[in-house]
Amino acid sequence: MTAPPRGNDTAFPRGPSPPGPPAGGKTPQRGIRVRRPGALTTVQDCGRPGYAHLGVPRSGALDPPAHHRANQLVGNPPGAAVLETTLTGVAVIAEVAVTAAVTGARAAVGVDGHPAVMGAAIALHPGQLLDVGPARPGVRSYVAFSGGLALPRVLGSASTDLLSGIGPARLAAGHVLPLGDPGAHPDVRGRCALPGAPEGSAPAGQAKLLVHLGPRRDWLPADGLDALRAGAWTVSPQSNRVALRLDGTPVPRRRGELASEGLVTGAIQALPDGQLVVFLADHPTTGGYPVVAVLDPASLPACAQARPGLTIRFLIA
Repeated sequence: MTAPPRGNDTAFPRGPSPPGPPAGGKTPQRGIRVRRPGALTTVQDCGRPGYAHLGVPRSGALDPPAHHRANQLVGNPPGAAVLETTLTGVAVIAEVAVTAAVTGARAAVGVDGHPAVMGAAIALHPGQLLDVGPARPGVRSYVAFSGGLALPRVLGSASTDLLSGIGPARLAAGHVLPLGDPGAHPDVRGRCALPGAPEGSAPAGQAKLLVHLGPRRDWLPADGLDALRAGAWTVSPQSNRVALRLDGTPVPRRRGELASEGLVTGAIQALPDGQLVVFLADHPTTGGYPVVAVLDPASLPACAQARPGLTIRFLIA
C-alpha cells in the first residue's frame, strides 16, 4: 500500500531521518530504539492544519480517535506524537522506564515475548522489547508512550508527510526516538480534529461511508449519480496515506477540462476512466479532476483501516 494513486503522478520524497544513536554509545535520557520498523511506520500527531494555501497538506494521524485514545491511556494530551504502523506492526526497545499503549487496528502485542493487552496501559522497563504484530483486521495501529515522541516540529507538527517530505522519515532499524517528560508535553488540543467515530472499529468485508455531494456534482450526469449511489468499489493495493484508490463500478462523468482547484481531506475525485480516488491526510492541496463528493469526517477513520480488497459503498447524505 505504498504506491501513489493513479491520476496524481507524485513521487514521495523522504524527509530528514530521525535522530540516530548518540555519539559515543551513551544512552539517551529518555527514548525508544527501533528494533523492527515494519512495512511503514511513521511519526504522527494532529498534523498541520491551516497551511493548504502554501501547498502543505494537513497530514497527521489517519485514525484520530485511535490516536487520541492511545495518548489518553498513557496520560498524554490527545495530540501528542505517536507511532502509526501500517499492516505489519513495529517493535521497539525501551531505553528507560516508560508507559506504552497500542490502539487502532487489532494486533498481537507482546513484551519480551509475553502477551500484553491491547487498548490498555503497558509498563515497560529499560531494555524491554515491545512488539506490535500485523494488523488483523484493519491497517494501522497506534503506539503511544508517556511523554510523547519529542521530535522537532515543522509548522507546529512532528508528523511525517509522505507527499511533501516534511517531517521525519519513516522508521528504520536502529533509530532512536527521544521521549518528552511525562506531564510536560505541550497540549496541542486546539490543532486536533475530534470526529465522533468510535476508535477500534476496523471494517470487515464491507464499509459503508457517509458522503456529501461535492462542489463538482454537476459533472455527474444522471447515470453517474446513480452509479455513485448504488455502486461498489474495491480498495486497491495502490492506496496509501495520500489516498484510497477505488476500483469497481465506473462513475460516468461529463468530459472536459477543469483547472486545478483546492482539495480537502475526504475529497472524492472522479477520474477519466470512471474510477474514484478518496483523498486522505497526506493529499495534495490542489487537483485537476472534479470532486464529485466529500466524505463526512466521521467516515475518515474507517478509510484509515480499509485494507486492499475491502468493498466500499457510499451513503449520500
